[in-house]
Amino acid sequence: MPAKTHFVSDLQPNQSVTDFFLVRTKDVRLKKSGDPYLALNLSDKTGQLDVKMWDDIEGVVNTFEQSDFVKVSGFVTIYRLKPQMTLQRLRRAEESEIDLADYLPHTEKNIDEMFSQLRAIVEGFKNPHLKLLLNAFLDDDEIARRMKAAPAAKTLHHAFIGGLLEHVMSLLNLARLTASNYPYVDAELVQTGVVLHDLGKIYELSYGRTFEYTGEGQLLGHISIMLRLLDRKCSTLADFPPKLKTLVEHLILSHHGKYEFGSPKLPSFPEALMLHYLDDMDSKLESMRAEISADQNDRDWTPYNRSLERSLLKKDRFLGAGEKSSVPGGGGKPGVSTAKPGPPASVPRGKPANSSRPPSTPSLFGERLQSALKEEPAGE
Repeated sequence: MPAKTHFVSDLQPNQSVTDFFLVRTKDVRLKKSGDPYLALNLSDKTGQLDVKMWDDIEGVVNTFEQSDFVKVSGFVTIYRLKPQMTLQRLRRAEESEIDLADYLPHTEKNIDEMFSQLRAIVEGFKNPHLKLLLNAFLDDDEIARRMKAAPAAKTLHHAFIGGLLEHVMSLLNLARLTASNYPYVDAELVQTGVVLHDLGKIYELSYGRTFEYTGEGQLLGHISIMLRLLDRKCSTLADFPPKLKTLVEHLILSHHGKYEFGSPKLPSFPEALMLHYLDDMDSKLESMRAEISADQNDRDWTPYNRSLERSLLKKDRFLGAGEKSSVPGGGGKPGVSTAKPGPPASVPRGKPANSSRPPSTPSLFGERLQSALKEEPAGE
């Protein structure tokens, strides 16, 4: 099997590239002259790349389709601050030439370890009904297998293999810490909502070659799918309190928080409100981290991000750290490994920001602030 040597995140302007990529989208368009050209979006586990083939497409246009793997030869340029490739040659790749691990982004964290931690948290529940309910899901082999693999979203946040489980574990930690500050909040009820709120995504999304919506996902969405799963599991549990089930249903129905965000209901008790805000914070922080880490331009700001409705400041660059970044993942997708899918025997559970800095060393921000305070104002 040929080794893939060029990844999207490593491409540089004026670079000639010959390598394998996955076809995410394929479109035949017309030049101003009326002649056709190919517009493709190619990808690997590190990102996506817009590609154009301007001439002589007749011999290749019908030899491959969307979701096929192709081998291409082309030249990298920069267009609107992003890399783009112009192709000279293209052919459909054979399955024997492809290692799927090169094409789907994967969590850096150990999936089996995260799942074991999830099970341990549930085993520590004092509410027997909530413990039985969650174990009914986690004991289901198909649900467990899918939960370990599923991304948390198609593109917006935690969009990598194991992303759903990583998102859930992050929220469980946030729920435990936040609920401890509010004695009237039932932490186990919040954590139940954490585990279940996005679980419908294991059927809403497909995650074989690319992350796409299934037919069920397009027609129903993960909230409706999850309510159906919840009803099935509750029906197998003797004497599960109907009112407690209603609360869990509301956690699922209201976790998007607002009607305009696709939420069927608004959060109507403290645990539901907490779940919404923690979920919103975790997803947006991950989305910010991913955007900043993936952006390769030499400016302090990223291009406008439509989902976040803003450009993002690359803080370390702004403070004078150049290309160095305290965001885990460096120049690639944060939280995304370049290793093959499947947890190794022992994998560090993520790299904390600034992990190389001794605890006693002042932060870069602190150093800059102290320096600025010592300087006299210009012109005085």
